[in-house]
Amino acid sequence: MVTANRDPAGRLPDFLGVGPPRAATSWLDAVLRGHVGLPRDIKEVDFFIENYARGIDWYARYFADCDPNLPCGEICPSYYSPLGRERIAKHLPRCKIICTFRDPVEWRYSFYKLAVRNAWTRDDFESWVAKNPGDTHGGLRAWFDAFGRDRVLVLIHDDLAADAQSYLDGVCGFIGIDRIALAESAVGTRKINTFSAPPRSRALARRARKLRDWLKSREAYRAINLLGRAGLWRYCFEGGAEFAPLTPEVEARLRERLRPEVEALEKLIGRELAAWKFGADAHAAGAGRRARG
Repeated sequence: MVTANRDPAGRLPDFLGVGPPRAATSWLDAVLRGHVGLPRDIKEVDFFIENYARGIDWYARYFADCDPNLPCGEICPSYYSPLGRERIAKHLPRCKIICTFRDPVEWRYSFYKLAVRNAWTRDDFESWVAKNPGDTHGGLRAWFDAFGRDRVLVLIHDDLAADAQSYLDGVCGFIGIDRIALAESAVGTRKINTFSAPPRSRALARRARKLRDWLKSREAYRAINLLGRAGLWRYCFEGGAEFAPLTPEVEARLRERLRPEVEALEKLIGRELAAWKFGADAHAAGAGRRARG
């Protein structure tokens, strides 16, 4: 039997996937469901940021029905912040932490598209990046310090693309469950929470977002899921012309600006991330020249 993380409030998470976002956290939640305890009807309870005032008893309700023989947890990318870390360390000091990192240029463009989809911004990509310069990898050392390096698993998005089974095996071993065979998983080979186009109408997307947020505030997750299955959210949040790929010029400017961020992460985790610094094509070309030489 799993030694469950308990509090006077009740069952609390044994592990948390804290993000940052847009790095296959929805895929991980989908694949783990049925193999660990996760919040019913919702991926992100977002207790430690948006709902902290509701209290730890309220949060514990989301794990009350989890199988005591399995670890339970939550995958919530918004927790990757100093405030989230502080609150998690206060309530769950022995929790296992999963941090997922992605090429910072790809991450920013993916998050920008999400911002457009949700009608959070009217800016073009470079203007949005200038207003949102956050370091996606910043603070990792503080997570190591708060929870112990052996209790923090660092995942690299590239590894999921290269070998999804090995990537998942590492997660399963870390949280203490049996290996999940992706070939036998109904969702393991699918991309989750992806989209390729902005809304057909920004005004419609804004109204849909407000409705969705209102339903969330009332914990009406089944209604949200029902509307999703009916196609309402995709109709409201998509339908425009497809997002264009980044131009080589924009990508090059961003890679140069973000290179120190990548180099800091390389030193911290002891791994080279050349494609993140120079772009996948440039890295591949360089590797080819070295092989021929």
